[in-house]
Amino acid sequence: MSNLFAMRRANGDWFALDDNGNFRVPVFHNSAAAMVARSRETGMECFRPVLLDESAFKNLTTTDGGKACFWLVEDPLMKLNRGRALDHKELAGVMRNGHTTAK
Repeated sequence: MSNLFAMRRANGDWFALDDNGNFRVPVFHNSAAAMVARSRETGMECFRPVLLDESAFKNLTTTDGGKACFWLVEDPLMKLNRGRALDHKELAGVMRNGHTTAK
């Protein structure tokens, strides 16, 4: 299983970017990459990296009525919206196998 991290506030809110009216949650390959991205994005200052274990993944994917999508951020020095867009199923594949599953 591949470890991925997303940014979460102490009150349980997940950090998400507006993608033309839809929300995309940036996910990172490690907590260090998440912290680098946090240092470059002022909107993330109150958020901390959280390991996407089974419980966090379930909470994250049921947020916003299950409509949330994701950005897999390969390079935290780039703009966050330059990540690879993933849906719920693809993110599950990355978590399970370390790469996206075929659609």
